[in-house]
Formats: sequence, structure tokens, C-alpha cells
Amino acid sequence: MSIVVGEVIAVSGIRISLRIFEDSSQETIFFDGVKYRGVSLREHVLIQRGFIDIVCLVEGEYLDEKKLESDAEKTTYVRKVDLRPIGYVVDDKFFEGVKYMPMIRDKASLLSEPMVCKIYGTEGKTHFSIGSMLKENVPINLPWTKIFNAHLAIFGNTGSGKSNTLAKLYTTLFSEKLAALKNKSQFVIIDFNGEYTEGQILPAKDKQITVLDSKKGGDKFQIESAHFWDAETLSLLFQATTNTQQPFLRRVLTGKEKFKDVPLKRYIEKTFEKAFSASEPKSDALELTREVARIIDCEVLQSHLKGIIYNAKAKYFKASEGHYYNSNGDGFEGFLKPLLDEHVDVDGIDQFNELILRCYLQLCSDVVLGYAQYEHIQPVLSRAKSSIAALRNVLEIVDAPPPPHLLHVISFKKCKNEIKKILPLLIAKNFYINHKDSENLKSPPTRTLHLIIDEAHNILSEQSAREHEIWKDYRLELFEEIIKEGRKYGVYLTLSSQRPADISPTIVSQIHNFFIHRLVNERDLMLLDNTISTLDSSSKALIPTLAKGCCVVTGTAFDLPMILKIDPLLKEHRPASDDVNLEELWTIPPA
Repeated sequence: MSIVVGEVIAVSGIRISLRIFEDSSQETIFFDGVKYRGVSLREHVLIQRGFIDIVCLVEGEYLDEKKLESDAEKTTYVRKVDLRPIGYVVDDKFFEGVKYMPMIRDKASLLSEPMVCKIYGTEGKTHFSIGSMLKENVPINLPWTKIFNAHLAIFGNTGSGKSNTLAKLYTTLFSEKLAALKNKSQFVIIDFNGEYTEGQILPAKDKQITVLDSKKGGDKFQIESAHFWDAETLSLLFQATTNTQQPFLRRVLTGKEKFKDVPLKRYIEKTFEKAFSASEPKSDALELTREVARIIDCEVLQSHLKGIIYNAKAKYFKASEGHYYNSNGDGFEGFLKPLLDEHVDVDGIDQFNELILRCYLQLCSDVVLGYAQYEHIQPVLSRAKSSIAALRNVLEIVDAPPPPHLLHVISFKKCKNEIKKILPLLIAKNFYINHKDSENLKSPPTRTLHLIIDEAHNILSEQSAREHEIWKDYRLELFEEIIKEGRKYGVYLTLSSQRPADISPTIVSQIHNFFIHRLVNERDLMLLDNTISTLDSSSKALIPTLAKGCCVVTGTAFDLPMILKIDPLLKEHRPASDDVNLEELWTIPPA
């Protein structure tokens, strides 16, 4: 038996007006042990149209005057509400969308809480619950298969509860599905503020935690040699210009690959021979050989090269011992080659120094042969040396990828801004390419990769004046490729940000599901309005006024937008982002 509370008095388009009976204004009603909520804003009403029950959402209410014919001076007020249909119920099953409309004088009744669960959740199918409906206060089981099989965004101003939502979402997933996830999925958290480096989501002993420190060193991220020795990556790391410096770096890598079986010491000798046996020696080549001597830390070679002078008029090199270096003399064979053979040792050089060394050797050869001008290439080498000094503290170059962990947290809290811009890109690219290569021929994929980026505006911003335009374009192109093409390889992004307007609109438009906490900036709200097709006007109007921990949940995984109150995690499981308790901090302890 239904509880009838009113009747339809007007239907205009998809707008329905309802007259509420005088005795139907209770907040909560219990009937046969079932709880019903009364008619108020954002509550649900059922309208009977024959054998079809039309589900409507209350979007407004008002009073209408009514004068009695028997007493013209007496005025009564009739309570009316405006409804918007959101779906219909057939055979106790809810279907989303406007297919049926009521007629005037159709009866309206209350909707029970169990029926609300059927409309918004997946009752009887899953037990994946992270919170409850804000008004009805009933737990909602979310369709986890649809949520984690798509790209996900969690937006909200600082202090609105988005970190708790992110942690609650994945804590619940691991608590429910831990055994099934092993050896089938990999989760990587790019953590800018060090919020997940303790017992969050999983106990610390059950996950890999890499805390990067660009100043003091310590933990290092292992990146494959093939991904490091990449022309595109190096061009962006060192902000190489398109016309001159990028082709130079490609020549460095081409030479390394072409002569991979030639010892590095032999490469140094041939370059020095080319520089000191040229018919027209170049002063820039002398400076470059001195830099090579400093890189390989050979004091004897440094001392010898320091004594060499260049005669610009006659175009020859003369050593302090009195012999000459040019194409006519035997200076190289008689003096420099024996010195190189005896004192140069590059067997223990790491790959960072090898990169810088190969760059200087390549530039020396190019200068001698006239392929490049020293002053055009030198700036990129200076940037390379500066970047390598910082990268050496946070990167370890390996030949093969390390064994994957179920959950890998990579913290950038102790990294300077330069590393925070560069390294997340390299890490995302490393994981994405490895996973893509392993799943390229499999349809559907047999494994999934989930990249979770906290404070995503740090690396997905389209408006950054601190970086080169080429670097920004490539950074966005990589993540746009992941979010556009990643699904077919089983790669999914989860983005958390307090400024969605700073994130590339292309990336936001490709996200499937959203958990939107309080946002007050007009640009953020406008972005949501322009990119999220499933967000209705009434839900959007609530976003600036949402309480802490409450969020609008919408997307392709959900039939309808809903307002959830996310359950708070226990203190030991919460991300390290709690507010400061000033009352406790500023309280003077008793003497």
C-alpha cells in the first residue's frame, strides 16, 4: 500500500506541479516497518500512471492562495511543489530517463528508502559502499566495476574532504578485493604532498613506498635505460630547441646505438684524434676536450690540455712541451694518444655522466666537421648538466623493469619544483609504455594499470609560465594520450585536484566519473558545466554550498547524479592532510 500525499495539477513539458494534501507535511513517516521521507526539496515522489510508477525529484515548493466562495474574506494557502521526472519503475525495477509523463489528477505517493537504494545504488549486486545519501541517510552500494573500469576525477576546494574520498574509495576497494587484485592489477599513486606514505589504503608493509629527495638523495625510482635514452625524453628534459638542439641530441643517441659495441674509451680517443689532427683546428674543440677531461675526472689529461694554446692566425694547437697538434704533425700519435691509453678509465662511469660525456664528444666532432656551432648547442648542455645533478638523486637507471607491486606510492614532498614538473611525466610514461607493450596484442587486456595523481593540477595545468612551451605541449599530449587511448590497454587515470579549471579541458572532458566536493570559483564551476554532460542543474547549484565530506557523484557509472556523505576514515588510515587544531595548539598548558 502506498502513502498518497498529493495529486498532479499541471504538466508543462517535463515540469510537473503537484498539490500537496494538508495532512501530508510530515518530515518522516513509518509504515509497516518501512521508513518514508516526506515531501521536501530534493526528495523523491512516485506518481501512479496506470501500471507505471513515474519517479520524480522535488525541485521547488511554494504556497498558492485560494479564496473560499462561501467566505470571500477568508484566504487559505495551498502547498504546491515542482517536480522533475528522472525515471520510472516497472515490475519493481527502476529505469532511468523520461519515457512516461503523468496526467492531471494522477495521485502522488512517497518513495520508501529501500526503493531509493534501488534507484541510486546496486542493492543486491555489490557491497561496495563508501558513504550514504545526504538527505535519506541510507548507505549506497556503488557499481565498483564501472567506477574502476573508467577514468575518475575527485574535485574540491582545500578542506572539502576530497583526500578522504580518494583514500576511502581505494581503501574500500582493497579491503573488499585484495586477494583478487594481486597479479592482475597495479596501482601507482603520484603523491605530491606525502599524504600516503604511512598506513593509508594499505599497511606500509604491504605496499612499496618511494620517498624521493632531490637534495639529499635516498629512495630512487628505477627507470629503464630504454626510456631514459630516448630523444623525445631528453629533448624535453633539457628544453632543447626544435631546429638545432633536438637534432643534435638525436645524433648523440643515433651514435650510441650505431656504435654500441665500441668501448667508450675508444670513442674518446677517436674524437680527440679528430679534434687535434684536423687541418684547421678549432678553438671551441679545445674547450670541449677540456670539459671531457673534467667529466671523466682525469687530472693528468686536464693538466696537459690546460697547457695547450691555440694560434688563431696560423691555426694550430701547441702544447707547453713545445710540440704541435695539426694534420701535418704527429702530435696526437706521439703525445696525446699514449696519455689517453694510460690514464683514461671510464669503466665505472654511470649512465648520467655517460650521457653528458657523449653529448660533449658529439659536439666536439660536430664543431670540427662544421655540422654545428658551439654557441648554438652549449646552452642545452648547460641545462643538461644542471638537470642531471638533480635527477641523479631521485633516479636509478636499470636495464630491466623492476617487479611490479600491487600498490606503489611515489612521494614528491621532498623534491624541488623542477623535479616535480619533470619526474611525474617520466614515471607515468615509464609505467604506461611498459603496460602498453605487455598488453598491446591482448583484447581485452588481462591486466590493468591505475595511475592515481593527487593534486593533479601540478602537472596537468595548461597555464604555466614557468616552463618551455614545447615541454608543456608534450606533457599534456602524453596524459591526453593516456586518457584517450589508455582504456583499450587497461590503463585508467584517477585525478584529484582543488583547481579543476587549471587542468586541460581535453583531459577533463574524457573523464567518465566524478566525485565533486565544494567548489566556489566561477571558472571551476564553468568548466564542470561545459564538460560534464551528466550533471543536472539542481545538483550543480548545490556544489558551492556542500558541507565538508559531502560530494556530488555523477558520471557514466551512475544512472542519476546523487549527493553522498562520505564516511570518514579512522585517524590512522586518513591521508596526512588534517587541519591544524588551533584551539589545542594555542592553549597554554596549566602551570
